[in-house]
Amino acid sequence: MLVLVTLERERSDIIDKFKKAIKSSADVVNGFYVTGDADFVLYVTAPTMEDYEQFTRRFFYENSDIKGFKTMVIMDRVKAGFAIPIDAPVEV
Repeated sequence: MLVLVTLERERSDIIDKFKKAIKSSADVVNGFYVTGDADFVLYVTAPTMEDYEQFTRRFFYENSDIKGFKTMVIMDRVKAGFAIPIDAPVEV
């Protein structure tokens, strides 16, 4: 799942605490602190939807710093990669 997370307040201590929670969760594969409509975008894995529901209860509902979250279920991974197409500098 891709999960858009909005914090209740944007304070550095709350942001740092949530970053720490992301890093310590085995269910969160990737986490990004972003600008825009959400504060964080998480790539979360779960064997079943019941497992994901339990994750949301632990990770989101029990955290009073979370204002809300929206889940997008990934139907098909069309392309995945982390390579960045950057040309190497030309040596003179």
